[in-house]
Amino acid sequence: MRFFYTSLFCLLLPFVLLRLYWRGIKQAAYRARWQERLGFFTQSYPEHCIWFHAVSVGEAEAAFPLIKRLQQRYPDQPILVTTTTPTGAARVAEVLGDSVSHVYFPYDIPWVVCRFLSVFKPVMLVVMEKEIWPNLFRQCGQRQIPLFIINARLSARSAKSYRWIKGLVKPALENVQMILAQTEDDRLRFIDIGAASDKVQVSGNLKFDIELPQQLIEQGKALKGDLFSGRFVWIIASTHPGEEAVFLAQYADLKRHIPELLLVIVPRHPERFDSVHQLALQYGLQVERRSRQASISSATDVYLADTMGELKMLYAAADVAFVGGSLVPVGGHNILEALAAGTPVMFGPHMVNFKEIARQVLQDGAAVQCQNKEDVAGRLLILYQEPALRQALVEKGHRFIRKNQGALDKTLAMLENQGFTQPERLK
Repeated sequence: MRFFYTSLFCLLLPFVLLRLYWRGIKQAAYRARWQERLGFFTQSYPEHCIWFHAVSVGEAEAAFPLIKRLQQRYPDQPILVTTTTPTGAARVAEVLGDSVSHVYFPYDIPWVVCRFLSVFKPVMLVVMEKEIWPNLFRQCGQRQIPLFIINARLSARSAKSYRWIKGLVKPALENVQMILAQTEDDRLRFIDIGAASDKVQVSGNLKFDIELPQQLIEQGKALKGDLFSGRFVWIIASTHPGEEAVFLAQYADLKRHIPELLLVIVPRHPERFDSVHQLALQYGLQVERRSRQASISSATDVYLADTMGELKMLYAAADVAFVGGSLVPVGGHNILEALAAGTPVMFGPHMVNFKEIARQVLQDGAAVQCQNKEDVAGRLLILYQEPALRQALVEKGHRFIRKNQGALDKTLAMLENQGFTQPERLK
């Protein structure tokens, strides 16, 4: 079955590259360094690295604390981080700088994978969450490169899809040394699609081991006291098409009840910054953009956060947060950053990507779920009118994060116990 998978991938490769070029028309970063995806590099990189693969921003954020801990323990050990998206690449550069190497993830074609592995000669591959690549995994097995999937999650929908190609997935998973799943449900689903039961353990979710520097919180508070002074700041974060219109349409009515309301919108993808700006203007709202560093006035309705890497700081500057990707059927985004920043959190009904976190946070009364757009407006008014409720949500949110931490220590211990079985290969 792997032969047919590889043949199909090779046949589709020209179209994959064409799509990459097409996306690069709107976002030039997609066309930059495209050769890396084929295993060609314009510079040399350290060999014998520990390789982390994180698809995009969310996976990278979960990996950062673990990478930093490894750097502290093994300061001379080269680390490589691959991403698939330019936004993920930008976030890696911002957080880790030149302390790691970054390239784009190679296409899962045998000659590309072999070229990639020959360049970097990784001593270990750590894959974040649920990426399964048959040719890469097979090559790791043949080259005796320890391979791990950590912070692993697998929705019922994804598991169903993988079961259709179990003949391809099961042999790939046989090359994985250990899978650390977020929950018991995730563990059982990985076993169901072909992973050996003795190779799948539950370690918790690395995203709970979030690190928000106090300086970042203080920057947010300073922004609230300076630029947003006197405004009730409602941040709508990681929004997708179809979501911004809901909040923009509600703004005028909400403003009658909350005269000092300021809507801060943070689109999930930077290529949508301009279209969201135009959408806000269509609703007759006055917009300022963060990238222009303009001051805001009492007449400003919308503050468009069109910069990268500032979401956590902006959470700290807000009175209430709504985490997007949840009002439309995208599957939700990480709410833990807003909780850690000390901001009351709202989210919509579509949280399949964070199903367990959503269940637990609601059980603990540490966040508010809205079932529809009318519910969003009603819940916001309640939070505005009841400062004590907002403070209670903040305190419960902090407790919720603290009680679920620990996955970082478990993951690091596993990597050291099972991954570093050949210490002579490490620097």
